[in-house]
Amino acid sequence: MRRVLLAVALTMAPALANAQEPVRLYAAGSLRAALTEVSEAFTRDQGPKVAATFGASGLLRERIEKGEPAEVFASADLQHPTTLMKAGKAGPVTLFVRNQLCALAQPGHSVTPATLLDRMLDPATRLGSSTPKNDPSGDYTWVMFEKAEKLKPGSFKTLDAKALKLVGAADSPQAPAGRTVYGWLMAEKKADLFITYCTNAILAAKDAPGLQIVSIPEALAVGADYGMAVLKGARPDAGQLAMYILSPAGQQILARHGFTPVALPM
Repeated sequence: MRRVLLAVALTMAPALANAQEPVRLYAAGSLRAALTEVSEAFTRDQGPKVAATFGASGLLRERIEKGEPAEVFASADLQHPTTLMKAGKAGPVTLFVRNQLCALAQPGHSVTPATLLDRMLDPATRLGSSTPKNDPSGDYTWVMFEKAEKLKPGSFKTLDAKALKLVGAADSPQAPAGRTVYGWLMAEKKADLFITYCTNAILAAKDAPGLQIVSIPEALAVGADYGMAVLKGARPDAGQLAMYILSPAGQQILARHGFTPVALPM
C-alpha cells in the first residue's frame, strides 16, 4: 500500500507543479500535535515543507470536494477519504494509525469505568460530545451510545437527546491560542463529562490540570481507525509525506502522542 500511495502521487503530479511550494496536508484536529511534529521531522529529514490545515474530518472533506487544494488527507476515519476516492478525487485509502475513546471528567466528579454509563445517563450530568457526520469522534460516540442501548435499554434515546455537541460543527467555538479546545471547554465548565479521543483527553488534562481521564469499559469501548489518501493532482512530495507518516519515524512519533501504530515498515 505504501508503494501504491507513492505511485498515485507520481502519476497525479501536474507537469508544471512548483516543487518549492509546501505540501498541503489536511488532517483531523486530533492529529494536530502529532502530525505537526511528524511534518517538522519530514522537513528536517527530506527537505519539503508542509502547510497543514487541521479540523473536523467531515468538514475538511467538504472543503476538498469544493476545490480546496489539499494533497494529503489524513482523516480520523476511513469513510471520508473513501468518499473522495470513490468520487475520483483521491487515490487508495490506507489505515495509518488507531485511537480509542475516553471520557474526560471534571475534578471531583465521582466516576469510574464501572460507573461511567450511570453517570452519563444521570439527568444532572452535562455530557459533551463532538458533532456526528462532521467529526468522526461524534460518530464513534454514537456507536458507543448504541452499545449502551444493549446494556441498558432506553440508553440510546436518553444519550442521543442529552449529548451536547460542543465541537466539530462549522460554528463550534474555537479555543484561545495556546489552549486545547477540550481543556478550554472543560475549564469553562461547559460539560461535566466529555467523550473524546484518548489522545485529546491526555492533552486536555495537561491543559487543564485536575481533569480526570476515565477509560471506557470494554462493553462500551469503540476504536477509531484513521485513514489517509493522496489527493488527485498531488505532487511527488505529497506521496513522500504519506510514506513518511507510515515510516518507522512517523509511526514512532504518533505512538509518542498516544496513538496506536499500525505500520512499522522496513
